[in-house]
Amino acid sequence: MIDLRAIKDNPDPAYESQRARGGDPRLIDQAIEADNKRLQALSDFENRRAEQKALSKTIGKASPEERQSVLAKAKAMAQEVKSLEAALAQATREANSVAMKIPNLVEPGVPCGGEEDFEILAHKGPEKRDFAAEGVTVRDHLDIAESLDIIDQKRGAKVSGSRFYYLKGWGARLELALLTAAWDQATSYGFIPMITPTMVTPHTMSGTGFLGEHSDEIYYLPADDLYLVGTSEVALAGYHTDEIMDLSDGPIRYSGWSSCYRREAGSHGKDVRGIIRVHQFNKVEMFSYCHREDAAEEHQRLLAWEEEMLAKIEVPYRVIDVAAGDLGDSAARKFDCEAWLPSQERYLELTSTSNCTTFQSRRLHIREKTDDGKTTPVATLNGTLATTRWLVALLENHQQPDGSIVVPQALRPYLQGKEVIAPTKE
Repeated sequence: MIDLRAIKDNPDPAYESQRARGGDPRLIDQAIEADNKRLQALSDFENRRAEQKALSKTIGKASPEERQSVLAKAKAMAQEVKSLEAALAQATREANSVAMKIPNLVEPGVPCGGEEDFEILAHKGPEKRDFAAEGVTVRDHLDIAESLDIIDQKRGAKVSGSRFYYLKGWGARLELALLTAAWDQATSYGFIPMITPTMVTPHTMSGTGFLGEHSDEIYYLPADDLYLVGTSEVALAGYHTDEIMDLSDGPIRYSGWSSCYRREAGSHGKDVRGIIRVHQFNKVEMFSYCHREDAAEEHQRLLAWEEEMLAKIEVPYRVIDVAAGDLGDSAARKFDCEAWLPSQERYLELTSTSNCTTFQSRRLHIREKTDDGKTTPVATLNGTLATTRWLVALLENHQQPDGSIVVPQALRPYLQGKEVIAPTKE
């Protein structure tokens, strides 16, 4: 949730944020109007309740002749106070409903526009391979994986439907190596490892900002009133709900390992083939709670840790500053790292890191104490450290003329020193 008091003091940044996202600036006016109605309802209720209390004190002092009149007046006033309390509750619900629709305010410097309006910040990693010069006919990750017998998508579809798969043999172990390397790296930087729940309550899902425009992408279990998470960010954000945190020693950081579930209803084209966009995958996620004034600096740290992990798989990638219209509701700024995909000659997102400022903590009531003894919302940030999708970039960028793939140096200790994964011999 946004800081409505700050918006009422200066609505211009909120208007600009909505315009940058391609949203409706009038939503800000609606939120301000609804909150003003709430405040008026609160004033009416509190003033009348004070009058009621004052009247109640006179009952015992009233003469026998006056008592019945005073009692009748007190009874009528009690009913009026009850009605005003109900009106206040309704006004509060309406104000909260409008405020919850407002996405986080984008940070200064975020590119305006939609999905294609990102800004490229850097190209990194090794040079793109010239496969033609090497005499390699480029194959996509699924062709490579099937020849190596490490992914079985046909049987995944037979058992569970489209966009499900089996990771087999070295494929399963390669994913485990990626995730374990990511967890080891996170732990070395002080992240607390967490195996997180993959089902959460509506309050937690809504609190993290995932029940907005794209709520149809989330699996819901109506019999249990629970949602399947698409990232452990949700469970990690909810971990300190309704708590006052102690951040006196700096940020508190968690690394969550979980299975993730997404409908991917809107994906199409080449992304449907293989394991680029699937309904179930595994991921290691970084999550940080920090002082709100330290959030931008912490965001840069998360990006640096993502790039350190990307270096371990030795693929060309670029870093982009995501445009405002392509941010999720909770993000004020997001950086993506996209790996080069030789078979499609395009870049594929492998990591995202988002600065959610105080948007999630306000919704989930997560605070810290300030030096003056008051409480203030903390900042929350998240970032991907490895996912199943990384196998796509790894397989394609490390394919060899004989159909094998070279295992990146950093992953070999997690695979009993294996250097090459070769096709299965018949």
